[in-house]
Amino acid sequence: MLQNVFRSIYSKLQLHFYMQVFSVFEHREATLTTVEFFSMEAINALGRPTAARFAKAMGISAPNAAYRISSLIKKGYLRKVRSTKDLRSYFLEPTEKYEHYNSINEDYLRRLDDLIKEQFSQEDYDKLTEMLSVVDQAILNDLEKPSHNGKTPD
Repeated sequence: MLQNVFRSIYSKLQLHFYMQVFSVFEHREATLTTVEFFSMEAINALGRPTAARFAKAMGISAPNAAYRISSLIKKGYLRKVRSTKDLRSYFLEPTEKYEHYNSINEDYLRRLDDLIKEQFSQEDYDKLTEMLSVVDQAILNDLEKPSHNGKTPD
């Protein structure tokens, strides 16, 4: 079943990422709390959200989101970038400090890409890329639905 394959891939990607992050923490003190780490992951996944979009996506209050954002800015993992279209708005962007942690993931994903290219023809590789892009967009569309609240049904 496809959902089992997705679950397995997702779990292995998480495991690899956590193994790499823990090995980095082994050599220096972790500066992000678990909640801050997940907040940064969410902000990165949302792709330059506003504070309001981050709060809405996470299902948290605006003051709670502002507190988390402020803490991440003080620690140097996040910055606010003023919108050029609406000078009252700010977008949240990860800093180079955060990108260092994220590069662990990117390096591994490049290796996986190379392995897939070795295993499949260019035509199959292109088709897989196309299909996964459709899945990626479907996930994003589902997450942005107003009825989506991140909770599992009863």
